[in-house]
Amino acid sequence: MRASFQRYRVPLLLIGAAIIRLIVLLAFPGVFAFEQTGAIHGSGAFDTYAVNLLQTGVYGLSPGVPDAILPPGYSYFLAGVYALLGRSALSVGAVHIALDVLSIALLVEIGRRLFRQMWIGWIAGGLYAVYPYLIFQNLTLIDTPFFMALLYAFLLTLIALRDRDHLDRAAWLLALGGGGLLGVLALARPNVLPLTALIALWFLFRRSLLNSILRLIPVALVSLLVVLPWFIRNANVYGSFGTFSVNGGSNFYQGNNPQSIPFYRAGYDTQWVTPPAEVIPETPAGDRRWYALTWDYLKANPAVVPELLWVKFLTHWSIDIFPRLNPVAGIVPSLDAQGNVIPDANAQITGDDPVTQYQQPLFDQIGRVLHRFYFGGLLLLSLIGIVLTFKEWREVSLLWFVQICMTLIYLIFHPSTRYRVPTDPLLFLFAAATLYTAITWVGQRLIPHQQLSSRLRVRG
Repeated sequence: MRASFQRYRVPLLLIGAAIIRLIVLLAFPGVFAFEQTGAIHGSGAFDTYAVNLLQTGVYGLSPGVPDAILPPGYSYFLAGVYALLGRSALSVGAVHIALDVLSIALLVEIGRRLFRQMWIGWIAGGLYAVYPYLIFQNLTLIDTPFFMALLYAFLLTLIALRDRDHLDRAAWLLALGGGGLLGVLALARPNVLPLTALIALWFLFRRSLLNSILRLIPVALVSLLVVLPWFIRNANVYGSFGTFSVNGGSNFYQGNNPQSIPFYRAGYDTQWVTPPAEVIPETPAGDRRWYALTWDYLKANPAVVPELLWVKFLTHWSIDIFPRLNPVAGIVPSLDAQGNVIPDANAQITGDDPVTQYQQPLFDQIGRVLHRFYFGGLLLLSLIGIVLTFKEWREVSLLWFVQICMTLIYLIFHPSTRYRVPTDPLLFLFAAATLYTAITWVGQRLIPHQQLSSRLRVRG
């Protein structure tokens, strides 16, 4: 029995994860069935892009009008889902469940390779499989499961590439595959690109400079070839050089303006900050204008930067779901310097908006309390695991770098729980190491006692 479980432990884990998600998807049609309710949990913009792309062949929020407000990766993927399976929560949920199952399998293998122990990867996969927040989020219409599958596949490919002793055919295939994954990953969420510099450093912990360069240059070149058509397309659309999207500047402003600290301290997402009076177009020029406004504020108020970074750090790593508060129907929050809520006369939240449902008991009481204990407990175990596995720093530092990079990115822009959770299962690998160490320690002390008891019973 034990041997059979060890043989099939990964398939059983993946099947269990899929069943849990399917049950949740079918049990709450009022939450997930957006084609029936009209309320899209996640991001309605992805749905709009996908529908317009199928109907007009043009990537844009307005039918037939091209733009690059959001990176295209997930919207194109979603359009493919709609084309094959139809536009429904069941279609999206089924594909997202498949992506989650894939990510769990990749996480197990990442754990096996970095910690040299399958059980650590398996335990981390189990923690991911029953992570309440990710179960909910990855069943909604959002790019998180797509991003996670790509990120974990990219990391595993680079791990395998570094482990190759020779630059043989398999190594070249891994490099080319890693470049392809990185290109698609960048088209989904470009903020992952700074991680590549830390991955290059991680290669140097095991490989020489020349050897690392030879392995990573093909990765960089192939990824550039993947994203180049999108750059050219945006240059044709806007008449000037454009990169992945034109929303970076507005995101930068949301996280770094006079209202940011009061919003964070009050528990609101900074997407609700009052925008500047001027109308800024969603173009490369408009994007640069957002950046300029933000830098002007930061340069004029350097004393606020340490507090701003600290508040955002606490927000990013909070064991509570952030935002803690969401707008109620008809009221968009605006805050004064003391953090007092001021109703906005230009309210745009309606009773049909899914964000208003997050004040219901299912989300606001049960969900938040469950998350606080689940993530909070695993965060503590992960910190212990980082200490316990420090001697393996040449391997596990890749996981440190992922967390460091994502933390810095969201300190620069603006944090939220939904932005952090894609890398939570990678953090849980350290929690799994703690649990495995504890189980092994207990087992080593119980087994001799059990053997002695058994012998005594036989003699009796």
